[in-house]
Amino acid sequence: MVAESSAGRHRAEAARVEDTDPGTAPAPGTSYVHDLLRHLGHYDWPGAPRYLRGSDGREVLSRLDGHVAWEAAQPPPVWSEDSLVRVAKLVRQFHDLTAGTHLAGDQEVACHNDLAPRTTVYREEEAGLRPYAFVGWDLAGPGRRVHDVALVCWQFLDLGPRRASAAGPARLVALIADAYALLPRDRAELVETILWWQDRCWRGLAASDAAGAGDEVAAAAVEDVRAAHAWVAEHANEFAAAIAPARVLNAGSHARED
Repeated sequence: MVAESSAGRHRAEAARVEDTDPGTAPAPGTSYVHDLLRHLGHYDWPGAPRYLRGSDGREVLSRLDGHVAWEAAQPPPVWSEDSLVRVAKLVRQFHDLTAGTHLAGDQEVACHNDLAPRTTVYREEEAGLRPYAFVGWDLAGPGRRVHDVALVCWQFLDLGPRRASAAGPARLVALIADAYALLPRDRAELVETILWWQDRCWRGLAASDAAGAGDEVAAAAVEDVRAAHAWVAEHANEFAAAIAPARVLNAGSHARED
């Protein structure tokens, strides 16, 4: 879904850029991630690897078998509406398990902060590949529910000018919000939060590029995310209209419609 030069391949630079939004805390670091994985393991939640032990300062995590959607070309079930619904429900599960705990700090929940097909593990079921777990928890930290939901919308739907129109993606953003059971306040802020992620990402990429030697790939990544931000901003009203009404889930057709 996401090309080599696009946001999904450069999340670390984006996520570590200085954040001026008081609603999101920066990722606290490795010890936090270990505590989070232990917490999820305590409740036998199957959607994350188990933290087993540390050796020579290195983390040792349990193995999650399955398919990780690293590349743009994926089997159709990866992009199915049922898979989108499953992703949203998995996010809701770990959010609910961390709400009101020390892992949420003064925020609502513990956020993954790097949700994308390339950090999602799929396994074969009767209907085809379906998501069942997330990897790549190293940027996790306290945050709001809408932050992870907005990231799912951007990354799993590839919101940007590669989409032929906004109609299909707008319906699928609403599908994700419905599957998560996002509250009205968060639904009202979902499009703004998608734009916040995109803005944060391209600025982080630009700062990283400026600090290094710079190259054509990095410059292309900045322009790719800026173009995605401009596209979502252009269609913001259409997305907002689709998200606002209460909707009935229909998880039967293909999610990568235009």
